[in-house]
Amino acid sequence: FVYEAWTWMSVGSFSPGFTFYLDGLSTVMMLVITGVGFLIHLYATGYMADDPSFARFFSYMNLFVAAMLMLVLGDNLVLLYLGWEGVGLCSYLLIGFWYTNPANGYAARKAFVVTRIGDTSMAIGLFLLFAQLGTLNIQDLMHAAEGEWEVGSGYAVAAALLLLGGAVGKSAQLPLQTWLPDAMAGPTPISALIHAATMVTAGVYLIARTHILFELAPSVQLLVAWIGLATLLISGFTAMTQSDIKRVLAYSTVSQIGYMFLGLGVGAWSASVFHLMTHAFFKALLFLASGTVILSLHHEQNIFKMGALRKVLPVSFASFLIGSLALTAFPFTSGYFSKDEILLGALAVEGVGTWLWLGGLIGAFFTGIYTFRLFFIVFFGESNVKHHVDKEVGGWHMNGPLIILMILALVGGFIHVPVEAVFSHGEAHDEHHVSGLIHGIMIAVPLIGIGISYLFFMSKTFSVEKLMASGMAQSLHKFWLGGWGFDTLYNTLFVNPFLFLARINRKDLIDRFYALIVALSQAANGMIVRTQTGSLRWYALTLVAGLVFIVTLGALL
Repeated sequence: FVYEAWTWMSVGSFSPGFTFYLDGLSTVMMLVITGVGFLIHLYATGYMADDPSFARFFSYMNLFVAAMLMLVLGDNLVLLYLGWEGVGLCSYLLIGFWYTNPANGYAARKAFVVTRIGDTSMAIGLFLLFAQLGTLNIQDLMHAAEGEWEVGSGYAVAAALLLLGGAVGKSAQLPLQTWLPDAMAGPTPISALIHAATMVTAGVYLIARTHILFELAPSVQLLVAWIGLATLLISGFTAMTQSDIKRVLAYSTVSQIGYMFLGLGVGAWSASVFHLMTHAFFKALLFLASGTVILSLHHEQNIFKMGALRKVLPVSFASFLIGSLALTAFPFTSGYFSKDEILLGALAVEGVGTWLWLGGLIGAFFTGIYTFRLFFIVFFGESNVKHHVDKEVGGWHMNGPLIILMILALVGGFIHVPVEAVFSHGEAHDEHHVSGLIHGIMIAVPLIGIGISYLFFMSKTFSVEKLMASGMAQSLHKFWLGGWGFDTLYNTLFVNPFLFLARINRKDLIDRFYALIVALSQAANGMIVRTQTGSLRWYALTLVAGLVFIVTLGALL
């Protein structure tokens, strides 16, 4: 279905329309954005009820959803890019919503600048596509690329690489993943919206929508898989070391988006979109449940200052349990079906498929560990809460969305995703037969991770303190806790040199030239001011002198 509202602009052969395109892929995305987005909005009416900037918050939220809808419904890459930049702007506004705290402003600027790197890559890609194919209408562009470019051609590789740069930035994949954990500075409903229904899924959608370009560049498509695998492993290790409840969930999002990139890279397009949908259910559930916990503990986010909350906050406990099971791909939860399809797609790839599959399994193993580490520490063991737990937090407008999301996290895997027609000729890996042993391994690995987490953090059969006793373990923990040193590296290579040059050029030659003009103007003003004495005798004298000067000058000339 195509609806053309108007022609946006017309410059020569460039005439992008304000046109919306609806097919199976955009329908799935639209339902996720509006459905999960509505539940988050409803929850936020309770979470933000006492905030003095309540109206400003919801104006940003609605703008965020509108921009994301424009992104997924745009018929051409220009309109898609408008929505793309719109979600970037809204993320900046919402991450820095509580701007009186300087740390929140820093996090917002960091997200804005890092994602702009990817956006620049994408913009260059759009210029290249239009210059070579003469259109930015998505459907016409895909047909033109298939007709004019051979598989592996230089233009196809360049275009796919540039679009991949944009996707990596928006979806927080290596090497531009550093902004997403810091984005937790915003209110918790915003964290849920960014992670579940809007911004971080934009990169996945872009690659899925332009999948034909990536099929024409197999090397770039395989690079997508390796980026996803590396990201899911690095973020999984990092999540195990975090103590902030929202940062654990943030790194889990980076990891799950990594699985989606892995699926896209191996041609399991439908599986990646399926996982995008199921992930929206259980990740929104986990973030909103964490928001209830945070409010109940008077905005405490350190998981080691929680504990034994299962009886005090039963709805949050049930939400975390179901969300954690789905996140770890526990059998017959929503995450189980979608993640398995991605891993099977990886296994079917010739050559490197086994390695991609093993890497995905390792990621699933660590997902079980860090997810239930969080669950056991927060809801079991001894209470480390220093303040009174507010049991009254919630109400139907906060608990209602949690209950609906719990149901979706359980049964979402049985929902059919109608995207076969979109990827009809591109999914070579969907139909293949694997042994029962492979299925058994994929079920057992995350369960083993959950079991290890139980032994360390629930039954205390093994001691974390003893495990961390060695210097090597402590160094490794510090390295993982710092996000594998990416922030330190980028500060050293880019941020600090820029600040150094900015300080040197704070008063550069151009500024000094402008300062000279200001100084001369001020000096002239001072001289003129001195002539204004207020004396009538002085004014008469200067008038006569001026008149004599003019008459004399006239006589001489």
